Amino acid sequence: MEDQSFPECQAQELFDEFVSASTCRAAMRSFSQLCEHLQLDPSTAERPLYRPIKRRLNYWRANGLWAKLDRRGAQEEYQRARACSDVTCVIIGAGPCGLRTAVELSFMGARVVLLEKRDTFSRNNVLHLWPFTIHDLRGLGAKKFYGRFCAGSIDHISIRQLQLVLLKVALLLGVEVHVNVEFKKLVEPAEDQHRHKLGWRMEVSPKNHPVSQLEFDVIIGADGRRNTLPGFRRKEFRGKLAIAITANFKNRNTTAEAKVEEISGVAFIFNQRFFQELRQETGIDLENIVYYKDDTHYFVMTAKKQSLLEKGVILQDFADTELLLSRGNVDQNALQAYAREAADFSTNHQLPTLDFAMNHYGQPDVAMFDFTCMYASENAAMVRQRHGHQLLVTLVGDSLLEPFWPMGTGVARGFLAALDSAWMIRSWAQGAAPLDVLAERESLYRLLPQTTPENMQKNITLYSVDPTTRYMNTSPLTVTPAQVRHLVDTGEEAGLTTDCSDIIRLPSPRYIRQESFSQSNQLLTWCQEQTCGYHGVNVTDLTTSWRSGLALCALIHRHRPDLIDFDSLDKSSVEENTRLGFDVAEREFGISPLMTVEEMSSVEEPDSLSMVMYLSQFYQLLKDSPPPAGCLRHITDLRSALIAPASLLSRLGTSLSRKRNPKEHREALGKRRKTSQQRREQQESCDLNGDVESQSFEEEFVGGASRSRVRLMANQLQAKLDESSSTCRTSSSPASADFRRQQGELSSLPPASEPADIQPTAAPVHSSSWRPKKRTLQQEQMSFRFKQKLKAQAVLDGDEQVPEQVPEQVSSSCSHICFFCKQRVYVMERLSAEGLFFHRSCFQCGSCSSPLRLASYTYDQHAGRFYCLQRSECHLSAPAVRKRPTPSDRAASHRTSIGSQSSAPSLSDSLISAGRRPSSVCLCVCVCLCVCAAVLVCWQLLLYWR
Repeated sequence: MEDQSFPECQAQELFDEFVSASTCRAAMRSFSQLCEHLQLDPSTAERPLYRPIKRRLNYWRANGLWAKLDRRGAQEEYQRARACSDVTCVIIGAGPCGLRTAVELSFMGARVVLLEKRDTFSRNNVLHLWPFTIHDLRGLGAKKFYGRFCAGSIDHISIRQLQLVLLKVALLLGVEVHVNVEFKKLVEPAEDQHRHKLGWRMEVSPKNHPVSQLEFDVIIGADGRRNTLPGFRRKEFRGKLAIAITANFKNRNTTAEAKVEEISGVAFIFNQRFFQELRQETGIDLENIVYYKDDTHYFVMTAKKQSLLEKGVILQDFADTELLLSRGNVDQNALQAYAREAADFSTNHQLPTLDFAMNHYGQPDVAMFDFTCMYASENAAMVRQRHGHQLLVTLVGDSLLEPFWPMGTGVARGFLAALDSAWMIRSWAQGAAPLDVLAERESLYRLLPQTTPENMQKNITLYSVDPTTRYMNTSPLTVTPAQVRHLVDTGEEAGLTTDCSDIIRLPSPRYIRQESFSQSNQLLTWCQEQTCGYHGVNVTDLTTSWRSGLALCALIHRHRPDLIDFDSLDKSSVEENTRLGFDVAEREFGISPLMTVEEMSSVEEPDSLSMVMYLSQFYQLLKDSPPPAGCLRHITDLRSALIAPASLLSRLGTSLSRKRNPKEHREALGKRRKTSQQRREQQESCDLNGDVESQSFEEEFVGGASRSRVRLMANQLQAKLDESSSTCRTSSSPASADFRRQQGELSSLPPASEPADIQPTAAPVHSSSWRPKKRTLQQEQMSFRFKQKLKAQAVLDGDEQVPEQVPEQVSSSCSHICFFCKQRVYVMERLSAEGLFFHRSCFQCGSCSSPLRLASYTYDQHAGRFYCLQRSECHLSAPAVRKRPTPSDRAASHRTSIGSQSSAPSLSDSLISAGRRPSSVCLCVCVCLCVCAAVLVCWQLLLYWR
């Protein structure tokens, strides 16, 4: 029992060590040890990271922190950590504002990489907190990490403690923090994107650090006044000379020190007597003074220049402020004595000792600086665009707007800017137009310098990343998109035009490559779940894992174990397993293969597009629930339920299924009562993309077991008709089969596929509705793609022999080159007919140039031209002209194929006489069955409606 509880106790100790860590290095070290003990990789684990930690760490002290983070993460603006899930952000600087921005972006699911050139937090200065910042930090669990946070009436915290609190929260949310790494400059994308598909990167010190190879979409400057990001001009606010002195004395936390009262802020105009006594007793002339008690005794005061000259702090008077406060013109010992004497008098001599704390240089923490001149950036954000890659650049904290020390506005307005920037990045991640994103950000930036606790929304509990919850007046926007046109840097000189239509949101090529995989992740996950537990089956992708045929057989066996004896399969019999899976899927599920068994086994990696299209049909058919045995035998019903693979592929991962609400269910039931003529008209009116047809098929399939009895009876009738048609065709003599081939009935198929399609299958027929089918045009197109791939592999291997199976009429075509315009054609805009590939817009009649549809055209094989049906009469005399069958023609092809043989030109009388008698018998049988079935259906319909 002790051995079992020891790992859990060790995890709890590591968590306590992490929470109580008092330095940056200690916090990062203990968190790394905690993740290693819990066997978590922060770079690949779920984001936010605290969720997998919570599942593995059962500790009562951590439950309060998890509850606070869960409550904050449940805000609707975060969209359950999916609002920015495809965005990579880099933040320069681990100050309070940079860390607060990192926390907010992590809640929205972004990948956040934070760079800090130091590995210590040593800023002892104390920050005044507005009420909303106190509430915000409490909501992030600041009290769990720093027990004295804002206890009682305390409304301040040291910068060092605030950094530690936010660093721990950021680590728990999955922020990647890199210390001792300094940002140098941006690296633009490569000009030759065909060879080097790299986006925006950065140069850092040290140069060989891994983050130098990181591609990112957003970069945020939070490195203070020295902002290293180029492109931001600063404007200056200069006032009357004001010299500030800050001093930090050691706090030993004694009883005497605890009794000393803080000074929230005393100005000369409100307490003139205090400052007059100070000047009379010490010769120190101040305008105001503030004293906060935290990790140190922190004093900040504004001293008059004449007083500093008299006390010998400033050695020589200069009109130039930089020379006046230069290091060589300031006596450091006199400065320390000046600050110690002012602090001792203002606390009424109650502090027992006034020893200076040490800064990060190891020197007494006392400083004098000029805040007469404050800087602010002219704009808050900009967009850089190079070679098809866009980068969003923004500033937060002192890099954006320097605070006015006496007012204590620094961290409050810094947090507001962090939230505003996170809101802008959220809009950017959701595909908003660049100018709209920049216009909204600049409008909020104009509100920031005017913000005070009095003119913000009063209910601070409702504050979120949404600006409308924080600011009083956010609409209408004070900055229009046309006014921020200059903030989009395309590398070209800006003209005088104000047209903004040429600036659009460009998708990142990096995420285009990732999206092609992410869209199929849902399909891959489903396949892994269905094949889990089968011996010899390990599905890791949608290509090579299916070459052995075992995975396909396992997928079928999962839902129909009566069809395949999986235990009897041999892993080494690759072609037999694949053929079995293809045959059963086509016979029982109506899912025709998109390639032959030989094509599947002849390449090292099957084509991913073909496999996704093929497996997607299984997903659509079986994803909701495993159907009971026997309900998948109606092939006609399955064909109407399956979505067209091309349409399915375009929607995979986005709208694979659609559940109905009660209202939609009633409407769907009403739609099913429409006549078959209306359904045919709807299908014939579908556009080229097939969206309407796919949608209607999908809705019919979602209905599932609730299909009406009328639909079921129609399916039974169609199954009987298919059975009779199959019987008629298999009873024909081989001579009549040869006659049909010579008449061109199967002219759309390549010669290689004829024997497999004409020969009756030797497998037993388990379903009465199954019949051998021809290879569809889509199958031939995918087979052509495999043959092209084989041809390319043969050339690469030095083999001059071209596969003999490639049809002559398409051997010169290429799937990525348009047959008509010879330009590149991409998969989603590509059409194909007669083994040729082309743009949708290029598919036009060769005579009248009217657009053609795949359902109706004629093709002149010798001339290589397509014609519309209206212009095809003048071309029908050519023997090589083929007419594309319409949907109605294809539906009636089985009823007319036998009769058409008798009227076709014959090659020999013996062949005609041999095939005419069976054809007549089959025709009579079909007519009789049709009449009987029609009577049966009418009778059942009559009973049903009664």
